[in-house]
Amino acid sequence: MQHTDTYKTIDLPTEEVLFKEKHSKFFGYVFPIRTEEEVKPILDAIKKQHHSARHWCYAWQLGVENQIQYRANDDGEPNNSAGMPIYGQIQSFEITNVLVIVVRYFGGIKLGVGGLISAYKNTAQMALEQADIVEKTLNVTFEIKCDYKDLNKVMRILKEHQLPILSQQMEMDCTLRTEIRKSDAEQFENHLNQLYEITFKKL
Repeated sequence: MQHTDTYKTIDLPTEEVLFKEKHSKFFGYVFPIRTEEEVKPILDAIKKQHHSARHWCYAWQLGVENQIQYRANDDGEPNNSAGMPIYGQIQSFEITNVLVIVVRYFGGIKLGVGGLISAYKNTAQMALEQADIVEKTLNVTFEIKCDYKDLNKVMRILKEHQLPILSQQMEMDCTLRTEIRKSDAEQFENHLNQLYEITFKKL
């Protein structure tokens, strides 16, 4: 059973792959993305690189579980013959926070809708097979406030749970940020609740 607090993604873009079908050439790429705003600059760079290509089709997915966003774009190919087959491969590899682009150079022979679907699917699959897929955990960020005198207690709890300090501010009092795996968050919260002198909130 897959934990609901883990997801698969990639950290690095993949090497270019090439798929050929009846003189048409399909180049496939996979990029890690964190926001939708990152899609356009990457796409523009690929268009610049392949400025004489005919189509630059893509699909992306962001988020996990019930917060998934995705888009599939056929870029002038027949409806659902390019973007959706690419997106289908993102789903079958069960990965998220990725952008898959397939660039097509037309070779003079029409492939028909079935041929296109299969070519875009195969190219996306080949590109994703190149990817170094990593598993990450969904985390919850906590902000903890305390007086200096209670700092040691907070540090001890962080150490017990082996949690990182993401940031700390030492002014009139101490403010720390840490993050913990979603499935362990409740236990950590109970732990914090036992310290009356500190306040905390989830971000």
